[in-house]
This record gives sequence, C-alpha cells and structure tokens, in this order.
Amino acid sequence: MFDIGFWELSMIMLVALLVIGPERLPRVARQLGAWAGRARRFLSDVKADIDRELAAEELKKILEQQKSANPMHEIIETTRETVEEVKSGLQEGDAEPSSSPPSTSEGKGAPAGGTEGGEPVQR
Repeated sequence: MFDIGFWELSMIMLVALLVIGPERLPRVARQLGAWAGRARRFLSDVKADIDRELAAEELKKILEQQKSANPMHEIIETTRETVEEVKSGLQEGDAEPSSSPPSTSEGKGAPAGGTEGGEPVQR
C-alpha cells in the first residue's frame, strides 16, 4: 500500500522523538498502535461484509438460474400429467360396459392335448 522503507521509517521515528519528546513517545506510540489495530479490524470487518454480500448475490443468481432452467421440475410435471391421463383413461374404460364378451384363446382353460373332461374333442 505505502512504499515506506527502513530509512523512511527511521527518519519518521527520529522526527517524532524530537517533536514529542522522550517522555510522551511511548504513550503516543501505544496510542498509534491501538488506532492502527482498530483501523485494520474495521477494514477486515468491512471486507468480510462485502464478501458476504457478494456471496449472497451470487447464490441468488444461481438460484434464479436453476429456477428458470430446472428440467427436473418440468419432467416431474409432465410425468404427473401423464399419470393423471392414464388414470382417467382407465376409469373411463372401467365405466363403459363392453358390448362383446371377452375373447378367450383356445389354450386357456382347456386341458393339454385338446381333450375336454378326459375325452378327445371332435371338431
């Protein structure tokens, strides 16, 4: 941030020693150190707040993107509609009486070998 080297810092300390005096210099240095610490803490708190706000904004953007491009929601809705259509179709099919009797195949219900009641069937 500031480009202060060793020689610049030593010159500042020498001027401070001459202006403030040796009796008050330790107290002033302590006070300056405390102010510097407060300033650092304040800046780190502000930085953390800004980072949290940016992270919250990013999360909001991500959630909005997922909401608008969520194919899973569309798949679930399509499946739900299809299931409802099938259910209603089955209920309508059960409600309509059938005009023709159900067809049976020759193999169902007849004993193997084409016999009825143990006797061969003449056709």
